[in-house]
Amino acid sequence: MDLPMAAADALFLWAETPTRPLHNGMVAVLSPPESGPGRYVRKVFAAALARQEVAPLWRRRPQRSLTSLGQWYWRTEAEVELDYHVRLSGLPRGAGLGQLWELVSELHAGMLDRSRPLWQVDLIEGLPGGRYAVYVKIHHAIADGVSAMRLLQETVSADPNQRRMPALWEVPERAQLSEHAEPGGCLGPLPLARGVLGEARGLPGMARVVADAAWRAARRRGGPLTLAAPHTPLNAPIAGARSFAGCTFPIDRLRQVAEHADATINDVVLAMCGGALRGYLISRGALPRAPLIAMVPVSLRDTRAGVVFGEVPGNNVGTLMCSLATHLASPAERLSAVQASMREGKAAIAGRSRDQVLAMSAFGAAPLALAMTLGRAPAPLRPPNMMISNVPGPQGTRYWNGARLDALYLQAAPVDGAALNITCSSTNDQITVGLTGCRRAVPGLSSLTDRLARELELLVGISEADLGTSHRRTVGRR
Repeated sequence: MDLPMAAADALFLWAETPTRPLHNGMVAVLSPPESGPGRYVRKVFAAALARQEVAPLWRRRPQRSLTSLGQWYWRTEAEVELDYHVRLSGLPRGAGLGQLWELVSELHAGMLDRSRPLWQVDLIEGLPGGRYAVYVKIHHAIADGVSAMRLLQETVSADPNQRRMPALWEVPERAQLSEHAEPGGCLGPLPLARGVLGEARGLPGMARVVADAAWRAARRRGGPLTLAAPHTPLNAPIAGARSFAGCTFPIDRLRQVAEHADATINDVVLAMCGGALRGYLISRGALPRAPLIAMVPVSLRDTRAGVVFGEVPGNNVGTLMCSLATHLASPAERLSAVQASMREGKAAIAGRSRDQVLAMSAFGAAPLALAMTLGRAPAPLRPPNMMISNVPGPQGTRYWNGARLDALYLQAAPVDGAALNITCSSTNDQITVGLTGCRRAVPGLSSLTDRLARELELLVGISEADLGTSHRRTVGRR
C-alpha cells in the first residue's frame, strides 16, 4: 500500500547526505527485575523477535519513481527482515557510560538504508549490574522527537508486574494522516516552498506576521527569527563522524532553581546550557562577544485535548530563537536574560494560528536551511548557533516487561552550520540531557556534561544562599 508523504517530512530526505544523516536516536537504560533470570532483557527481546510482528508504521520505506514524477511517498512492505533491523551489541567487560557513549556515537553516525524501512534497534549488553541499553534509530521523515516519545510510551507501564508489553516495532500507528499531507510529498526546495505558500495563502495578515518577526529580530528581541547570532566554531560545515554524551540531573534540583527565580524548568536548562557553552568556548579561546543564540522548538500539539494538530505522527513544531546570554559571567544574570528572551519569544507567537507560527518558523529557519544546503549561510544571514530541544518523557517510574527504565537519552541530527544539538527529556523524576555533535567541529564534547553539572550547582547555590539570607532577615525582624 502506498501513502502520501507530507512536504515537511520529505524535506528531511531531500536534505540528507552521507555527512549529514537526518535521523533521531534514543538510548534507554534498563535494569532487569531482581527476580528475573540471567540475561532477562535479552530473552524478552528474543521472544519479541520470535513473534515476527511488525506494525504498519515500521514497514514503511521511502519510494519515488517516474509515475510519482520523482516525488517521495511511502510504500508499506509486506515483509520486514527483523534480523537486519534489530541487532545485539556488547560492551567490553567493566564498561561504563563512557564506553556506551562511544558505541552509540558510532551507531548514530551512518545513514539508514533507504531500500528498507528507516529504523534500527540495537540491544546493548555489558553495563554494570546486569543493565542493558537499547539504542533506537529512526529517520526524521517518520517522526520528530515528540512523536517518537509517544510511540515509546506505548511500550512501557507503571506496573512492574505487567508482561506481554510490545516491542517498539510492534507499536501500531494510532493517528490518521495529516490533512496537510501532499499527495506526492516534495523533492526539493521549490516544491517545499510551494507547499508552505499553499498553507499560508489566504491567511489574513501573513505579510504583517512575517514583518513583525523581522522587526523583532532587527532589534534583537525574542521571536522566531535571529539576525544577531555570532559565528563560532560550532557553526561550520560538518563531517560524518559523531560524538554523543549524556547526563542526568534530579528534577527537584532544577525545580528548586526555577521556583526561586520564578522561571520554568526549560529556562533553567537553557541557562545551564549557556553557562556550559560559555566555559567550553573560553577553553578553546573562541567565545564571541555577542551571546550565542539557540533555536528552541515549540510543539504545536494541542496538549489540552491530548491530540496533535492534523493527527499525524510526523513533524509538528514551530521554533523560537533564545539568547543563551553567554556574554554574562554571572549564572543568575544569565538565567534572568534567558527568561526575558523566552518571554519575548512566546509573546511574539501568542495568539497566532498554527499556520502563522509555521510560516514564521520557516522564515526564521531559512538561514539554517541555506547553511545546510550551501555549507554556510550567505551574508548577512546568520543562522542560530545550535538547537536545544526539550521533549517531555514518561512521568514516574516506568517498566518494560518488568525491566525498569532507569534513564532515557535523546539524540538529534547536527547539520551544517549547527554542529551541536542538545536534546533534553524527563523521566523517572530526573532530567536527561543528550548532546550530539560533529566530532570534528565539537572536540571534547563529553566535557560539556561536567560543565552542565557545574552550572546547575552554581544556580542551586545561589538559590539556597538567597533563601538563607531571606530567612535570616525574617528572623531578625522578629
